[in-house]
Amino acid sequence: YGDGSQTRSFCYRDDLIDAMIRMMDTPDTVTGPVNLGNPDEFTILQLAELIIELTSSRSRIIRAPLPSDDPKQRRPDIAKARELLHWEPVTPLRSGLSRTIEYFDRLLREDPDFCKQGRE
Repeated sequence: YGDGSQTRSFCYRDDLIDAMIRMMDTPDTVTGPVNLGNPDEFTILQLAELIIELTSSRSRIIRAPLPSDDPKQRRPDIAKARELLHWEPVTPLRSGLSRTIEYFDRLLREDPDFCKQGRE
């Protein structure tokens, strides 16, 4: 949407699972919100370009009007997670996306009708 300059933070599932396990293992004295996520920001345009690169796609990026309520930036403050859980994400966006793409490639090779499930 828009020019793609709005930023988002993407966190790979393995990193989040590690954080949730650490959170479950904390003493009961740890209370209140603890933000989990990746503080590294990428523009939506960077994300789209990286997906096209990693998939060797010939897709074009199509822009649409930016919704009025779309936040310009989303970036979690993980200071409490670092302090209380001794945690921070370790998987770079490129690596996490590569693994995700490989996962779905494998699913589609094993079951070519995978994407059709639930649509019939």
